[in-house]
Amino acid sequence: MKKETQDKEVRKKETSTKKTSKKKIAKEKASKKRVQKKKILRERYEEYRKILEGFTLMNDAFMRNVLKDKACTEYVLQVILQDVGLKVLEQVLQKDFKNLQGRSATMDCVARSTDGRMFDVEIQREIEGASPKRARYYSGLLDANTLDPGENFDELPESFVIFITRDDVLGGSLPIYHIKKQIIETGKDFGDESYIIYVNTDCQDDTDLGRLMHDFHCKNAGEMYSEVLAKRVRELKETEKGVKRMCKEMERIYQEGRMDGERSGVRRGVKRGERKKAQEMAIYLSKHGVAVSKIAAAANVSVRLVKKWLSGSMGMA
Repeated sequence: MKKETQDKEVRKKETSTKKTSKKKIAKEKASKKRVQKKKILRERYEEYRKILEGFTLMNDAFMRNVLKDKACTEYVLQVILQDVGLKVLEQVLQKDFKNLQGRSATMDCVARSTDGRMFDVEIQREIEGASPKRARYYSGLLDANTLDPGENFDELPESFVIFITRDDVLGGSLPIYHIKKQIIETGKDFGDESYIIYVNTDCQDDTDLGRLMHDFHCKNAGEMYSEVLAKRVRELKETEKGVKRMCKEMERIYQEGRMDGERSGVRRGVKRGERKKAQEMAIYLSKHGVAVSKIAAAANVSVRLVKKWLSGSMGMA
């Protein structure tokens, strides 16, 4: 009887030891996984820091963070509208304008001035993103989301949809284009106070607008004419707080692309999903101004393959 009791105690100890050992192994694995994850994140952040150095105001993600400083939005609007007295009362970035009956849209920077005027500022690197039909749609959405229920249509404020483009989208070799509705038969202004403006950053002459367009293509704050914009660029590129903010922004963009790819991977299989994830990430990062070589390194594929993805010569993986 005594021996049987002793055997039970031995087995109990062995079982307890095995459980403790399994827990220890599990903790060690979890610890190694956390360390590895931190290492990967640090490496990615180092890559982000290098990418950040090449950012200009024409990069969507960077420009959004620059315009979080209301003074920068105000300065850009003052120069484009030639209105030094313009003051921004409030603004919202990446505003999601809903259309319950059709397509919604996310606008880059929607602002309201102290005198009630409404502005939508869009930064577009690609011609396709700044088509006249898109400008028309954005103008309509801006109006549709301005009036409260029951308000009179005459309460609609003066509105401006402004496309700041890398290339000369309208092809007239002009630095700026102002578009408004006109009565064809009389040549008179229609008077709806709705305007569309295209600004061509390729034109960098010796004017206030030309100098602003020059600043939009500067990688370094020291090269910029505007101290307002240069101050904000320094904060984001040359201070630890600003660099961390931009790294977090790029990590968010990376994770969004990864999540899209993972959802596709579930449907199509792990291997195919991984390739699709990489392709979607490449397209997403390219839209935010990341260089092809950097994208290739992040996706662990060749530069040639990334170029094929971006050119659309290959279907989705």
